Amino acid sequence: MTRRSLERVKLAVVNLFFILLCFAVLIPILYALSVSLNADNSLLSANFSFLPKHFTLRNYRAVFVDEPIMLWLKNSLILAVITLLVSLGTGIPAAYIFSRKRFAGRRLILNALVLLYAFPSLLSMMALYKLLTPMGLINTRLGLIIVYTGTMAVFALWNMKGYFDTIPLEIEEAAKVDGASPVQIVTRIVLPLARPTIAVTAMMILIYVWNEYIFAINFMTGSDTYTLAAGLNSLQATEMSGSWPVFSAASLVVSFPILIIFFALQKNMTTGLTSGGVKG
Repeated sequence: MTRRSLERVKLAVVNLFFILLCFAVLIPILYALSVSLNADNSLLSANFSFLPKHFTLRNYRAVFVDEPIMLWLKNSLILAVITLLVSLGTGIPAAYIFSRKRFAGRRLILNALVLLYAFPSLLSMMALYKLLTPMGLINTRLGLIIVYTGTMAVFALWNMKGYFDTIPLEIEEAAKVDGASPVQIVTRIVLPLARPTIAVTAMMILIYVWNEYIFAINFMTGSDTYTLAAGLNSLQATEMSGSWPVFSAASLVVSFPILIIFFALQKNMTTGLTSGGVKG
């Protein structure tokens, strides 16, 4: 066998491995789809099959009609959009300042932010609860937005700063020589160059808010204020439904918005993920 043929065989084996790995990752999703299309309220069965034995679409009807899942979807959308706008609106300017400016206490502030971000969120729950209760922010969207923004603004700052550090200063200096103002340099040069990492940062913020459960279940006490994570848990945690097929159908439905956004931004994902941590 020639060297070229051997390389082709190795490449085929590697491709086959990753194809099988993709199918293995899809097994839970396919299983959830099978359960959601099944008329029987059973999660585990000795006769497992990806094809439901008693096919029905009533579980999806229950998602849109019988259960308040669309209300929970609305709550999560509001929280995600506002958290995204505030986190990027504060994180991007702060990241640019920390990347380009040298001032007293700069390194101390960055280290302090990393230290605070490193602690598990559970450790801060009691303190946050005591801070938000006197202000009447428990069981309100504003309270959760403050909690989420405080977490993700720091993430946006660090992720964006790493990318801004990789943009050569010579580009900005050349723009200054051509007569560009500081605002024009940022809006017309820096931000377009940083579009990949902005997209990735936005995606990570959306995923965090969409999936966050601990704060949502403890700070939102009414079913009409539930987010998707808290609401979906209530489908199985209480006697309200107790239906695994409905739960599976709801889980698949609420995953579509994030999937659509991910595929829309996938061109920027690789560049943004790999370049954000080049420099510290």
